Amino acid sequence: MPIMIDANRSVAANTTVDNVLSGKLEEFLRANSTVVLYAIAQAVGVRLSLIVGSEVALDDQEINARAGATATIVPDDFLASTAGFDGDRLILRVRNTTGAAIIVFSRLETTPL
Repeated sequence: MPIMIDANRSVAANTTVDNVLSGKLEEFLRANSTVVLYAIAQAVGVRLSLIVGSEVALDDQEINARAGATATIVPDDFLASTAGFDGDRLILRVRNTTGAAIIVFSRLETTPL
C-alpha cells in the first residue's frame, strides 16, 4: 500500500529549505520502495531537488506554476520517479529564486516493492 507524504510550504524570498520532509515519520524509507514526486508552485521561480539515499533523482529542476494552486494534481504535476532501499533518507530540497515568498505543494508517494 502506498504512503503519501504531502508537504505544503511557504518558501521565503531567495531562500532554500534543505529538506521539507525533515522530522516527518516518512523521512526514511521503511522498505525497498518506488518513490514518485508530484509538485506545483503558486508562482514561477521555484526549483526542487529530490535525493533518495545517495541517488539524485532530480537536481535543482524548475517546477511548473499554477496561479491559485491549492494542491498537486495527479498525474498533471508529475516530476520524477525513482527507487530506494530500506532505510534510505528522502530529501526534498526547495529553492525560491525570486524576490517574494511562494507557496509550494509537493506529494511523495512511496510504494514498497
